[in-house]
Amino acid sequence: MDYSDLFIWKGYEETIELQQRLRKNLILKDDFDKINYIGGVDTSVHDQNILGVIVVIEYKTFNLVEISYGLLAINFPYIPGFLSFREGPSILEAWKKLKFKPDLLIFDGQGIAHPRGFGIASHVGLVLNVPSIGCAKSLLVGEYKEPSKKKGSFEYIVFKGQKVGAVVRTKDNVKPVFVSPGHRISLETSINIVLKTATNYRIPEPVRLAHIYSKKGWLYLEEKGKFF
Repeated sequence: MDYSDLFIWKGYEETIELQQRLRKNLILKDDFDKINYIGGVDTSVHDQNILGVIVVIEYKTFNLVEISYGLLAINFPYIPGFLSFREGPSILEAWKKLKFKPDLLIFDGQGIAHPRGFGIASHVGLVLNVPSIGCAKSLLVGEYKEPSKKKGSFEYIVFKGQKVGAVVRTKDNVKPVFVSPGHRISLETSINIVLKTATNYRIPEPVRLAHIYSKKGWLYLEEKGKFF
């Protein structure tokens, strides 16, 4: 099915209306069975092109299962609050090429901790109907108390009187990450999965690998002059 029309900029007000309309379809409770495989999602930009990458790992062992890329020309500027319209299409391209579809996706970006409760993890998760988590490096909306310095500590992000995410310490004495549910998952489970997948680094392993391979993808293109 072609979902490209759900990522087309139709003007500021119209695009806000689309986000608000789609937001009503999100499921913010655990709506999945056993998780065997997790996908990490990231993108990178070079010149006027954007490269979306999904890295699939086995949840129990963290063994790498598959890497998939989607390369597209950039057709949308960087505007805070509308990241999914810029990055989403390349991620969908990477998803289409996957031979092994993961049971859950973790994004380098926001879920519902977003001005309209509809960040990239929510947008793409809803479109693909896949459980999804946003795990960002910085806060987009809301207020929070600083969690303690120990791994596993967290404090909730509150926006307009609602808990929309959590500030999570994934490693002792390092900066926290900003976690929010995207689609078909609860906030508490989102926190637990991020903590479980953040082993030796601040960033959860699926997303960390996606970031690494997004850079390697450009190197491959430059060396070979072709795509995967």
